[in-house]
Amino acid sequence: MSKATPINIINARVPGYKDLQMLLVREGIIEQILPMTTVFKSVAPPGLELLDIRGDWVSLGGVDLQINGALGLAFPELKAENFDFLQKICEYLQNVGVDGFLPTLVTTSVDNIQRSLAVIADFISRQKSGSQILGVHLEGPFLNLQKRGAHPAEYLLPLTIEEVKRVLGDYAQIIKVITLAPELDPTGEVIPYLRSKGITVSLGHSQATATEAEDAFKLGATMVTHAFNAMPSLHHRQPGLLGAAIIHPDVMCGFIADGEHVSPIMLQILLRASSHKGLFLVSDALSPLGLPDGVYPWDTRQIEVKNGTATLPDGTLSGTTLPLLVGVQNLVKWGICDVETAIILATEAPRQAMPSTATLRNASLGISPNQPANLLRWHFDETTKDLTWQRLNLLQKS
Repeated sequence: MSKATPINIINARVPGYKDLQMLLVREGIIEQILPMTTVFKSVAPPGLELLDIRGDWVSLGGVDLQINGALGLAFPELKAENFDFLQKICEYLQNVGVDGFLPTLVTTSVDNIQRSLAVIADFISRQKSGSQILGVHLEGPFLNLQKRGAHPAEYLLPLTIEEVKRVLGDYAQIIKVITLAPELDPTGEVIPYLRSKGITVSLGHSQATATEAEDAFKLGATMVTHAFNAMPSLHHRQPGLLGAAIIHPDVMCGFIADGEHVSPIMLQILLRASSHKGLFLVSDALSPLGLPDGVYPWDTRQIEVKNGTATLPDGTLSGTTLPLLVGVQNLVKWGICDVETAIILATEAPRQAMPSTATLRNASLGISPNQPANLLRWHFDETTKDLTWQRLNLLQKS
């Protein structure tokens, strides 16, 4: 077998790096990242292939910490016979720019949760390709009834250690994030217990006051689920959960940028208030992700998808069917932030929010030497203000 040809990616913008960079890729691994001003001072490897990307951006792929399903399959409905279809979903997500993700299990029966966890645990142990499953995000069932949104009330559970143990079962090791309403636990015992299991605690679907949120952060909660949605609104006298989270230096907030869950104006306020720090994009995509608009089954109900937005028959917003990187494009299109910031919010920030993503094939938070060259190329059209992307197929180049 012939050796892979070394590739020099030149004139690249790289998030976190100043000026234009050169990336030397050899046998699918990033060997060097150097400023273009120093490139010609070194001796080029023999047979080097140049790839001039003319000022485009290069980044890692996205990481989606909240995604409920794809291609018609909802993760809470996983069964053993869905194993091959789950692989198909991983390949699809890889193709839409996602390097890794957390299948998210919304509120359902404990039996359904356990069955889905068993399938995912088996899949993780054998997965070889596609977007990498990093673990599981449990969104519920420990949510506030008043802020349950589309989560079915009959499956909500009290937030006690006994109930948490029942839901986790034998699968605590694959559960990486759990969304809960902290005000449901007056004892303050659950969050430390979950942290002792290595599970990141995210606050959401909650009526927590700022004080209750601050208490939860002190106990070890470090994340907020879909900022603005399913929580009290920001108020100048009652900042609530979100207000407390924005000003906390060790808490990161996920948010959805589909234009429906949150007004672009409010997203701009969020990003300005946080100085673009402590935030990350999620898709919150439902099972019709990758399918056309229409009516689809959703647990025992139906959802209608129009222009990528899913609602229940009573009009309740239940989610989106837009891939993660559409959020990046939207942020730029709406003029909310610059290209570099938007890219970071979907690629590096989610890795920072959940440190256990170190299990990802690209282990570092950002691009660095010794990583697999599993990269995206982003082009911003100054005339149309459109941001587009494509995968750089460098891993098998020979």
